[in-house]
Amino acid sequence: MGSELYSGRGDDGSTGLLGEGRVSKSDARIEALGSLDEASAVLGLARSICRSEEVARYLLHAQRDLYNLMVEVAATPATAGKFSRMEEERLSWLESAIEHIGGKVNMPREFIVPGDTQSAATLDVARTVVRRAERRLVTLYEQGEIDNPVVLRYMNRLSSFCFVLELYENQLAGRDRPTLAKSV
Repeated sequence: MGSELYSGRGDDGSTGLLGEGRVSKSDARIEALGSLDEASAVLGLARSICRSEEVARYLLHAQRDLYNLMVEVAATPATAGKFSRMEEERLSWLESAIEHIGGKVNMPREFIVPGDTQSAATLDVARTVVRRAERRLVTLYEQGEIDNPVVLRYMNRLSSFCFVLELYENQLAGRDRPTLAKSV
């Protein structure tokens, strides 16, 4: 049973990958894919409310990278070569973007408390979701389920990028000095 809007194939708690067979929705690969999907959604939320068109463009590129990363993670071992997407070029793009935006902000010398602006707070949530997705990917990498180290490096940089964008969005809102986490 199904329709154009749903298939019903996952009603038994299983889902398909890019290749033969089905796996449990509790599988570590599916957990990683869910975290990547959530990261993209939060980046989309940040993109919808950010002050800067430049930041919005960067976030859209990062979301597209995450979709390519999800394709790679969703591939079975038999189809992994066909769906390999994450390359050094995308990592280099992200590192350049971090350097570009990072050159526009003053890096705090202490931990900051998120929430100075709505867009910056959303980017901080995105950073934490990206970190969770990264942890899920590390598990897959350590288990030999994925073998592209660029995937891990990209996610590690993406969380740094979210932090730099958070600082930049605060700065654009006139909050050059973020709220610090030091005790009162």
